[in-house]
Amino acid sequence: MAGTSRTASRTASTWRNWAGNVTARPVREVTPASAEELAEAVRRAAADSLKVKAVGTGHSFTSVAATDGVLIRPDLLTGIRRIDRAAGTVTVEAGTPLKRLNVALAREGLSLTNMGDIMEQTVAGATSTGTHGTGRDSAATAAQILALELVLADGSLLTCSEKENADVFAAARVGLGALGVVTAITFAVEPVFLLTAREEPMTFDRVTADFEALYAENEHFEFYWFPHTGNCNTKRNNRSAGPAAPPGKLGAWVEDELLSNGVFQVACAVGRVLPRTVPAIAKISSRALSARTYTDIPYKVFTSPRRVRFMEMEYAVPREAAVAALREVRTLIERSPLRVSFPVEVRTAPADDITLSTASGRETAYIAVHMYRGTPYQAYFTAVERIMTAHGGRPHWGKVHTRDAEYLAGVYPRFAEFTALRDRLDPQRLFGNDYLRRVLGE
Repeated sequence: MAGTSRTASRTASTWRNWAGNVTARPVREVTPASAEELAEAVRRAAADSLKVKAVGTGHSFTSVAATDGVLIRPDLLTGIRRIDRAAGTVTVEAGTPLKRLNVALAREGLSLTNMGDIMEQTVAGATSTGTHGTGRDSAATAAQILALELVLADGSLLTCSEKENADVFAAARVGLGALGVVTAITFAVEPVFLLTAREEPMTFDRVTADFEALYAENEHFEFYWFPHTGNCNTKRNNRSAGPAAPPGKLGAWVEDELLSNGVFQVACAVGRVLPRTVPAIAKISSRALSARTYTDIPYKVFTSPRRVRFMEMEYAVPREAAVAALREVRTLIERSPLRVSFPVEVRTAPADDITLSTASGRETAYIAVHMYRGTPYQAYFTAVERIMTAHGGRPHWGKVHTRDAEYLAGVYPRFAEFTALRDRLDPQRLFGNDYLRRVLGE
């Protein structure tokens, strides 16, 4: 095809992820405008003995999308293919950013049921790595998928759902790019609704003592603990009959831009240069955010701008282990010379049936730790990882971790099911890279 030959021959440049910790130098980049062009690019790569990886917006902190072969950029695979109001579904091209999808759905009077707290990722990138929000009953983004279309290693186009190629569907919703290149996703959607968000400061001791009650009483509960302090900020999102009462423009700007991004950026920068100031800054930061309540459509409540760049590690632990694990993290920080300027984030998810979802088969709590970009993070992350693995933790596929296939096979009961499917669909490892070799094995 003319389009394929034009894009496939483009000289590749160095690719970097959002955090700047992963770089790759592919042989060539391809920007297909259709599933057929993508399939042709895959066939040509195989003929040239080159590996293939698709990349979204680079929001993963791991090298899950890195390649020295052919890099597929889905910039032209965007937009909504169709909306089926009767079935409650939307089919969207794989490269569509979540932000664009959320806005388009709202315009149509529709919404996803749940979502993560940022929306810069592409739909395929977000779901393939297990992106999630927080929810008592509603699960991660990938659990809202009803059908997938992907290009396999032989260049064929396969559609899967619970009724069609169900074994592929069970795995490919969180497929890590290991089974094929996703070209389109069908999500379950519902009529747009309102959420009332209640944000409230709370002490660490109260949140941890009341965690199960706060979880049970709210559709969506999460909190942030500020290390070096006894302070947390909590957020409870619940469906509302309305009316809509969004935060005032000035108040929203002060909370979401000035404090959460602008002032926080300065505080992190100061802490990076002068680590001894971090505890004092943390005490000030943890008291800066005030209680507020507002009501708006889902994506305006679930998501928020994140302009301060950071490194992140996140582990999924059994929900009943969350408080113990978090208390151990607090003890670790208190007894060490570590200086941590970023809050620790805690969220939840119900069990789902996706083979390598971090919530696969168990009620889950997520504990995420961050460090400001440019600040040494390895000692902190290594110590926290030791705590999380002692609780049977599963690392987020798109965030920093050191686990390998041997460990992961022990915490995912269906791990062998996924690797057997990979052996069948991609025996030559066309979609392989160093990261997949580490986490899935050869």
